[in-house]
Amino acid sequence: MKKQALITGATSGIGRATALRLAADGWAVTATGRRRERLDLLRREIEASGGECRTLTFDVRDEEACHAALDPIERIDLLVNNAGLAAGFEHLDQGSTADWNAMIDTNIKGLLYVTQIIARKMIAAGGGHIVNIGSIAGTEPYENGAVYCATKHAVHALSQAMRADLLADGIRVSEIRPGMVETEFSIVRFHGDRTAADNVYRGVEPLTGDDIAEAIAWITQLPARMNVNEIVLMPSQQACQYYVHRKR
Repeated sequence: MKKQALITGATSGIGRATALRLAADGWAVTATGRRRERLDLLRREIEASGGECRTLTFDVRDEEACHAALDPIERIDLLVNNAGLAAGFEHLDQGSTADWNAMIDTNIKGLLYVTQIIARKMIAAGGGHIVNIGSIAGTEPYENGAVYCATKHAVHALSQAMRADLLADGIRVSEIRPGMVETEFSIVRFHGDRTAADNVYRGVEPLTGDDIAEAIAWITQLPARMNVNEIVLMPSQQACQYYVHRKR
């Protein structure tokens, strides 16, 4: 039986790239997300290449929907908690509470809902691997990103705590914390303003979803005796959140 991987937020960016890469490596992929049409396209692409993919359309923010979709699954060997977003870019006093709730409910609560359901299955099976997609914002807060940074601080802390909680159950936990990655992230953050989104990467060659998928694939290929606690990935032009060399 093929190894089973579940990837949240697989309709675009890192999640989609990870689904394609893991399927190419022989994993049976379960891809989840809110946009059914995109999931169908992903499934057809994987199946056309000889891979195996099933799709589940639900919102990780909805606890009941998470249970309805995930409870029937018998076994998952790898969980990639990728679903997440940034919404808004302004000082805290000017922020939208709707944006705050979207980030908190997706980046923290959604991750918790999915992880609890799948972790129980992994414990019953005697092992597994959880990969959380964090951000350098999880340790390097910045102006205009207070709530997003707070949610990624939470992912960083949860990853470390999961490692301790699940240690005796043979479940490995890894966190990947990227810097600039060009996906739909900035378009979502700026509510569809492509000019503002493009300006984030002005003069920089950012990471891609494929780059992060490569790191995830590498982690999954390591011997069971090894655990990668965290990986911090940056474009070569970015030293940290505050130092970026932009070419003219």
